[in-house]
Amino acid sequence: MSESLVVCDVDEDLVKKLKEFRFRKETNNAAIVMKIDKDKQLVILDEEHEDISPDDLKDELPERQPRFIVYSYKYQHDDGRVSYPLCFIFSSPVGCRPEQQMMYAGSKNKLVQTVQLTKVFEIRNTEDLTEEWLREKLGFFR
Repeated sequence: MSESLVVCDVDEDLVKKLKEFRFRKETNNAAIVMKIDKDKQLVILDEEHEDISPDDLKDELPERQPRFIVYSYKYQHDDGRVSYPLCFIFSSPVGCRPEQQMMYAGSKNKLVQTVQLTKVFEIRNTEDLTEEWLREKLGFFR
């Protein structure tokens, strides 16, 4: 599959919201959950969450439908420092319809480029989205 394969564009209002989210001043965990409007072939806002842990976030995700998540996480480093990495998480659960999987997979790179994120992760089961999983993934970026 080509890197430049684009299936869906990103909604203009969503792009603005994601830019604002990137520079937010709050120090709590927060998430923007996005989905694809199949008819418009557009990535749109699904839900916003403030002060939500990874474990609570997984309960908000559909078990059989893909979603894109931009997650601001309060990361306590082992040496006591605190950082607030922005993570892009592609939830692509096993059991989704193949055409839905393709549409999301094809749109992922464009969305990642639009939000300019480097911490990009994928889960195939919503149950995998835990604090422990996220800390392990972020450990590679020290």
